[in-house]
Amino acid sequence: MTIKETQEEIIDEFSMFDDWMERYEYIIELGKGLPLIDAQYQVEENLIKGCQSQVWLHAEESNGNIVFTANSDAILTKGIIAILIRVFSGHKTEDILNADLSFIDEIGLKEHLSPTRANGLVSMVKQIRMYALAYQAKH
Repeated sequence: MTIKETQEEIIDEFSMFDDWMERYEYIIELGKGLPLIDAQYQVEENLIKGCQSQVWLHAEESNGNIVFTANSDAILTKGIIAILIRVFSGHKTEDILNADLSFIDEIGLKEHLSPTRANGLVSMVKQIRMYALAYQAKH
Protein backbone atom coordinates (compact mmCIF):
# COMPACT_ATOMS: atom_id res chain seq x y z
CA MET A 1 0.00 0.00 0.00
CA THR A 2 1.34 3.47 -0.87
CA ILE A 3 1.66 6.30 1.63
CA LYS A 4 -1.24 8.08 -0.09
CA GLU A 5 -3.47 4.97 0.12
CA THR A 6 -2.71 4.57 3.82
CA GLN A 7 -3.53 8.23 4.41
CA GLU A 8 -6.85 7.85 2.57
CA GLU A 9 -7.65 4.79 4.69
CA ILE A 10 -6.98 6.81 7.88
CA ILE A 11 -9.18 9.67 6.62
CA ASP A 12 -11.99 7.14 5.99
CA GLU A 13 -11.57 5.64 9.45
CA PHE A 14 -11.74 9.04 11.14
CA SER A 15 -14.81 10.05 9.14
CA MET A 16 -16.75 7.23 10.83
CA PHE A 17 -16.67 9.09 14.14
CA ASP A 18 -19.14 11.85 14.93
CA ASP A 19 -17.19 13.72 17.59
CA TRP A 20 -13.69 14.26 18.84
CA MET A 21 -14.11 12.24 22.03
CA GLU A 22 -14.67 9.16 19.86
CA ARG A 23 -11.68 10.10 17.71
CA TYR A 24 -9.44 10.51 20.78
CA GLU A 25 -10.54 7.06 21.96
CA TYR A 26 -9.70 5.67 18.52
CA ILE A 27 -6.26 7.31 18.57
CA ILE A 28 -5.63 5.72 21.98
CA GLU A 29 -6.71 2.34 20.57
CA LEU A 30 -4.31 2.75 17.65
CA GLY A 31 -1.53 3.38 20.16
CA LYS A 32 -2.11 -0.04 21.65
CA GLY A 33 -1.12 -1.57 18.32
CA LEU A 34 2.06 0.48 17.96
CA PRO A 35 5.12 -1.48 16.81
CA LEU A 36 7.08 -0.99 20.02
CA ILE A 37 10.68 0.09 20.02
CA ASP A 38 13.14 -2.49 21.30
CA ALA A 39 14.27 -1.64 24.85
CA GLN A 40 17.87 -1.12 23.68
CA TYR A 41 16.69 1.80 21.49
CA GLN A 42 14.56 3.46 24.15
CA VAL A 43 17.43 5.78 24.98
CA GLU A 44 18.03 9.52 25.23
CA GLU A 45 19.37 9.85 21.67
CA ASN A 46 16.10 8.44 20.25
CA LEU A 47 13.88 10.84 22.21
CA ILE A 48 12.03 13.29 19.99
CA LYS A 49 12.83 16.84 21.01
CA GLY A 50 9.88 19.21 21.23
CA CYS A 51 7.34 16.74 22.57
CA GLN A 52 5.53 17.37 25.84
CA SER A 53 5.60 13.63 26.52
CA GLN A 54 8.53 11.30 26.10
CA VAL A 55 8.49 9.76 22.63
CA TRP A 56 11.20 7.43 21.43
CA LEU A 57 11.55 6.78 17.70
CA HIS A 58 13.87 4.29 16.05
CA ALA A 59 14.41 3.62 12.36
CA GLU A 60 16.26 0.92 10.51
CA GLU A 61 16.60 0.06 6.89
CA SER A 62 15.16 -3.17 5.58
CA ASN A 63 15.32 -4.06 1.87
CA GLY A 64 15.67 -0.41 0.87
CA ASN A 65 12.73 0.69 3.02
CA ILE A 66 12.75 2.39 6.40
CA VAL A 67 10.98 0.60 9.23
CA PHE A 68 10.02 2.66 12.28
CA THR A 69 9.30 1.58 15.84
CA ALA A 70 8.40 3.87 18.73
CA ASN A 71 7.04 4.21 22.23
CA SER A 72 5.69 6.95 24.44
CA ASP A 73 4.87 7.39 28.10
CA ALA A 74 1.52 9.03 27.20
CA ILE A 75 -1.40 7.08 25.71
CA LEU A 76 -2.62 9.80 23.32
CA THR A 77 0.91 10.52 22.09
CA LYS A 78 1.46 6.81 21.57
CA GLY A 79 -1.60 6.83 19.29
CA ILE A 80 -0.35 9.84 17.33
CA ILE A 81 3.05 8.28 16.65
CA ALA A 82 1.26 5.01 15.77
CA ILE A 83 -0.65 6.85 13.02
CA LEU A 84 2.56 8.35 11.65
CA ILE A 85 4.36 5.01 11.73
CA ARG A 86 1.45 3.37 9.95
CA VAL A 87 1.77 5.97 7.19
CA PHE A 88 5.56 6.03 6.82
CA SER A 89 7.00 2.70 7.98
CA GLY A 90 8.06 0.30 5.26
CA HIS A 91 8.52 2.93 2.56
CA LYS A 92 11.48 4.23 0.60
CA THR A 93 13.27 7.39 1.73
CA GLU A 94 12.17 9.48 -1.27
CA ASP A 95 8.51 8.51 -0.71
CA ILE A 96 8.75 9.57 2.94
CA LEU A 97 10.46 12.85 2.06
CA ASN A 98 8.00 13.68 -0.74
CA ALA A 99 4.82 12.65 1.07
CA ASP A 100 2.01 15.18 1.26
CA LEU A 101 0.80 15.37 4.86
CA SER A 102 -2.54 17.06 4.24
CA PHE A 103 -4.26 14.02 5.77
CA ILE A 104 -3.32 15.42 9.21
CA ASP A 105 -5.43 18.51 8.49
CA GLU A 106 -8.16 16.48 6.78
CA ILE A 107 -8.76 14.40 9.91
CA GLY A 108 -8.54 17.60 12.00
CA LEU A 109 -5.78 16.23 14.18
CA LYS A 110 -3.60 19.32 14.58
CA GLU A 111 -6.50 21.65 15.37
CA HIS A 112 -7.86 19.30 18.07
CA LEU A 113 -4.59 18.91 19.94
CA SER A 114 -3.29 21.24 22.62
CA PRO A 115 -0.62 23.62 21.28
CA THR A 116 2.15 21.59 22.95
CA ARG A 117 0.84 18.31 21.49
CA ALA A 118 0.48 19.94 18.05
CA ASN A 119 4.13 21.04 18.32
CA GLY A 120 5.00 17.47 19.31
CA LEU A 121 3.21 16.17 16.21
CA VAL A 122 5.30 18.50 14.04
CA SER A 123 8.45 17.31 15.85
CA MET A 124 7.51 13.67 15.23
CA VAL A 125 7.06 14.28 11.49
CA LYS A 126 10.33 16.21 11.41
CA GLN A 127 12.20 13.36 13.11
CA ILE A 128 10.74 10.77 10.72
CA ARG A 129 11.92 12.89 7.80
CA MET A 130 15.35 13.41 9.41
CA TYR A 131 15.78 9.63 9.58
CA ALA A 132 14.77 9.39 5.91
CA LEU A 133 17.31 12.08 4.98
CA ALA A 134 20.03 10.30 6.96
CA TYR A 135 19.36 7.00 5.19
CA GLN A 136 19.18 8.73 1.83
CA ALA A 137 22.58 10.34 2.47
CA LYS A 138 24.09 6.88 3.12
CA HIS A 139 23.29 5.80 -0.46
